[in-house]
Amino acid sequence: MPYPQLDRSRVNMRPLRERKNKKRIEQDHIALDTQPRGLTPSDERLIAEVAERIEASRAADRSVMLAFGAHTIKNGLAPVLIELIRRGWVTHLATNGAGVIHDWEFAYLGESSEDVRANVARGEFGNWHETGFFINLAINVGAWEGRGYGEAVGALIQREGLEIPTPARLEQEVRAVLKADPARAAAAAELLGVIRRFELEPGWLAVPHPFKEFSVQAAAFELGVPSTDHPMFGHDIIYNHPMNNGALLGRAAERDFLRFAAGVDRIAGGVYLSLGSAVMSPMIFEKSLSMARNLAMQGGRRIDDHYMLVVDLQPSHWDWRQGEPPEDNPDYYLRYCKTFARMGGTMQYLSADNRDFLLALYRALSGRRAPGE
Repeated sequence: MPYPQLDRSRVNMRPLRERKNKKRIEQDHIALDTQPRGLTPSDERLIAEVAERIEASRAADRSVMLAFGAHTIKNGLAPVLIELIRRGWVTHLATNGAGVIHDWEFAYLGESSEDVRANVARGEFGNWHETGFFINLAINVGAWEGRGYGEAVGALIQREGLEIPTPARLEQEVRAVLKADPARAAAAAELLGVIRRFELEPGWLAVPHPFKEFSVQAAAFELGVPSTDHPMFGHDIIYNHPMNNGALLGRAAERDFLRFAAGVDRIAGGVYLSLGSAVMSPMIFEKSLSMARNLAMQGGRRIDDHYMLVVDLQPSHWDWRQGEPPEDNPDYYLRYCKTFARMGGTMQYLSADNRDFLLALYRALSGRRAPGE
């Protein structure tokens, strides 16, 4: 007997425009000329050091990677992130599933951030049709097209729609490539099932995004900068919607992980910034660095002069440049610091609000020559 599964096709999905939101991007975004607050002289010296490292890394054509939690988007910092990639200071952006969702909802509706407590009590949390339908559809089609998770959603926003292939084309592809490329055939078969189940009309599906100027993913897609998403299944509201397809989502997320790892492969002499991410960023970095070092050693290379800055609100009384503290020190249990302290290179920790750090970093870099200038 198989274990029972919840039938999410029976969940009542409501229109996204009926949801009350806490954030409105037009009024809540952070302008580039906003002044950072609450930074100490020591904080400012550290940020100046990071800016100097970034300048040197980009001059040497090394990776400068910025991984961030969803609050960075929810707090309206998209304009700062967009400018950092537009000027070439940051070569790779990485976030989690919630970061993608806030970014998409801001671009599509101009609003995001629902009341979790109240909506769970009403059985409404996450059960919003457009968010689940369009994000999952973009991933489903993008996975078949060969895109990663973040790239697929960025393409949907920037292009304001996507192309639905005909069932006949997908059927033909399944038959044609099944022996030579079964993975490709499987992706086509999965997408065929989605199109049939939802009776999707082939051709261009227009999905307007009137606020796409605030989308980090759209800007990254337009600029050709990798913007990768690193989800955990069941963590995000898009899993509530029956448009969600685990096989296709897994393909897109796998591509993003390997693209992230390719960025880490070029982190020697580079910079890694981990901003407000307690789990995703340290976990994907340590696996990627291990793989990159394995390959580097096979080729006689080393990855040991990278610079890592971790930024979060939690105070820390340990100097993380010394490595990790002993187990009887409470700071030992700051996992997002401890992981990076084990990664070699130089690691520093800054206790600061993501808003103030990014604004200060942008200001520190604005006085320097951007790559290509």
